[in-house]
Amino acid sequence: METPLRLEVIVASVRPERFAPVVAGWFLRTVRARPEFDTGVIDLAHTPLPLELTENEETAAYRARLRDADAFVVVTSEYNHGYPASLKTAFDTAKHEWRAKPIAFVSYGGLSGGLRAVEQLRQVVAEIHMVSVRETVSFHQAKKRFDEAGDTRDGAAIDAVERMLRQLAWWARTLRAARATDPYPG
Repeated sequence: METPLRLEVIVASVRPERFAPVVAGWFLRTVRARPEFDTGVIDLAHTPLPLELTENEETAAYRARLRDADAFVVVTSEYNHGYPASLKTAFDTAKHEWRAKPIAFVSYGGLSGGLRAVEQLRQVVAEIHMVSVRETVSFHQAKKRFDEAGDTRDGAAIDAVERMLRQLAWWARTLRAARATDPYPG
């Protein structure tokens, strides 16, 4: 059997009364039921990354986790038609660790469901040499989509997460093999 793919789930929102733990909790329960992934969580609310992008013990540990990952999923909100500043800092704190690795998005928000933030993020991740998975999971009016236990009956999201994880696993396996045999020239 193939070694499981190391997946890091990045929880982007750092606001004190954020809804991120509900969305991330649902996603983590879903992905952890899949044997092809070995899943970790990088919650930016609990990951002290300096805004001035200086190197310290925390950033070195953070970059090591990124280096060891085969794939990423970002759980992000949308604030003012964009993604959280904490997420931009997280991307900018590393450079080579992101390269030739796939990334997928789970977004949430009001009417747009975070999709405007995801479209902006696709431009950012392309610049740091990542492969953005086509399928996205989004929750429009997110607080209405989850029950008290943190579960959803949102059929579109449930369907999308299955397609997204299949695509992510394919890209992660393919790019892991490629990096091993022919290191990325970026």
